[in-house]
This record gives sequence, structure tokens and C-alpha cells, in this order.
Amino acid sequence: MKYTHVCALFLILVFYTYCKGQNKTELPKENIKSGNKDTVTSPRPNEHNIYTKYEYTDSDGKSIIIQNGFPRGGPYTGSKGKNSNYSFLIFFTRIINETAKPLELTINFPADSFATSQGGNVYMKVFLPPDTMMNEKQILYNYGGKNLESFLDFNKPTMFQRTINPKEDCLFYIGTVFYQARGTAWKDESRGGNRAELILKGQHLFYRMIPQIDSLPCGHIIFKK
Repeated sequence: MKYTHVCALFLILVFYTYCKGQNKTELPKENIKSGNKDTVTSPRPNEHNIYTKYEYTDSDGKSIIIQNGFPRGGPYTGSKGKNSNYSFLIFFTRIINETAKPLELTINFPADSFATSQGGNVYMKVFLPPDTMMNEKQILYNYGGKNLESFLDFNKPTMFQRTINPKEDCLFYIGTVFYQARGTAWKDESRGGNRAELILKGQHLFYRMIPQIDSLPCGHIIFKK
């Protein structure tokens, strides 16, 4: 009789455990979209020309990396001659695709110049120089950009599109021109010489140069199907 009671209690316990397990609900895993993670990492020792390095990680742990170089450049005469003050800067950016899918990169800067937020009657324009940037040019004057002055007064929009396959990268120049009329002396805080960078928010690219440009929309990165 005692043995029968023990068996009955055992069966009840097994049935209760089974029912509890059947009612358990699996929680959905967190869905992290590409570009939601914006991490700044320190450049490696062999990346001495890199100002910032951003890593954007997708749900599979794979990354899109954007590296932004330091500025180079200086003054130049410009098409308006002695009555004008011009200065230009040139940077390079490298986008690395460490994901498993091809990326479509589109960058577009308008033809129009715009006033800087610092005032002083200083205007600036952002453009894409036509030369091809390569890693070995990092040690060269103006990163190896040629005939830049003939392109600085080019008043048309500049853009390009590239497909970056998995484990590949894309390296390119970004230039800026600062202009101040009537021979007014430059103000250091107005004409730049500051750091600039390309950043990714979701699928959209933005260019910023603090304090002159807070956030200039300039393109996008889209995963190709």
C-alpha cells in the first residue's frame, strides 16, 4: 500500500513538470539592424594617418568600418584673384565591408557653397576630387591628389557610386574649399583646419566638420540583394 502511494506521487510530479514545460514561452532574440551600433575605436599603430575609425556591426556580428584621415591642404588664389581669400583641405575616407553581402555605396555633394556656422562671411563647399586614392598615397603631399586647384572652382555637383564586395574596401578623397571675399583676414575658427569625418546613421551617410558642419547628408550605404 505504501509502495502504491509513492508511485502515485511520482506520477503526479512528472505530469506537473510536463505541463509547466508545455506552457513555457521562448522570448524572441534581439534584432539588431545594420548601422545601429556606432563604435569609435582607436587607430592601430600602422594607421597613423587615421583620425577616426567607426565600426557598425550587424546582427551576425559582421562589420562595416569607416576610417577618416587627417586634413591636408593650404591657401590658394582662386578664380576671383587678389580680392579673395581661399583655402582648401583634402581628406581621405576608407570604407571596409566585412559583412557577407555586397554593399552599394553612393556619395553625392551639391554644387552650391554654403555659409559656415562661425560667420565672418566665410563660405565653404564640399566636393569629391576625381583622382583615385590608394593606400600607398597616404605618405604623399596632399595624399597624392593632383591638379586640385583646377578642380576647386568647379561649380557642379560631384558624386560617385561603388559596389563594395565582401572583404573588400573603397578608398576615396573628400575635399573642402573655404572662401572669404574682400581680402578680409582669416579667422582660424572660421576657415577650418579642423577634423572632418564621414559617419553612418542607419543606411544614410553624413559629413561633419565641427564646428563648421554639424551634419551634412551626403549619401547612403545599402546592402545589395
